[in-house]
Amino acid sequence: MCMIRVGLIGFGKTGKIVAEEIIRDSSCTLSWVLRKTAVEEGEFASHLLGLHSEQGRIWSMDHIEPPSFFEENEVDVIVDFSDYNAIDTYYQYLKENPVRLISAISSYPPEERAMIDELAKRTAVLYSPNITLGINFLIVISEVLQKIVPWADIEIIEQHFRNKPEVSGTALKIADILGLDKKKNVNSVRVGGIIGKHEVIFGLPNQTIRLIHETHNRAAFGQGILFGIKYLVGQEKGLFNMEQVIKEKFVNSILN
Repeated sequence: MCMIRVGLIGFGKTGKIVAEEIIRDSSCTLSWVLRKTAVEEGEFASHLLGLHSEQGRIWSMDHIEPPSFFEENEVDVIVDFSDYNAIDTYYQYLKENPVRLISAISSYPPEERAMIDELAKRTAVLYSPNITLGINFLIVISEVLQKIVPWADIEIIEQHFRNKPEVSGTALKIADILGLDKKKNVNSVRVGGIIGKHEVIFGLPNQTIRLIHETHNRAAFGQGILFGIKYLVGQEKGLFNMEQVIKEKFVNSILN
């Protein structure tokens, strides 16, 4: 099996953990890292993370010239863990080259969202605001349960660290999928240093069903990214999300 070359955009708290998971995986190599600032530019992400290989040389987005940077530093998959503005950096290159894209951006304004859709016509794009396997498994099981008991009352509770200002994009996505009112049925809790906890409560006569997913470590995002990378390299083009991938695996496991 050929080594999968990965480029990572974003090197914050979560980005660093994602970088480490990619470097540690024997089927991948982290070719480069792009970040907004010039902090640690020229260093290798692997060295900064205490690893011995030379992977993930860091570049500032302000100091590269696309598309020549991407032409000179070819990868098989770009992983975007920054913000919606980063798409302007690689959009034109991906329109003309079959490099796959994984985006874990929380949300895109309409113009940038349209760019994601356009790229999916030319290459394989996996777009999931929450890339962890567990939360997408929770979503799939919630859908199944709702179909079984459509009369159930359903509430969503999302808990995060106290400084997180906005409502969880994942909770809003769950509400959308289940056809719930985002304002009435999504409840937010901000306390301490909780990384992320989502709970879907089904209220039935005489009983309650609670589906819970909690992220204990940001490494869960890196493991989800690796799962996505290995799935995406087998796809030619199209727009995918983790929920869809989990459903596919779920159905295949039942049939087999």
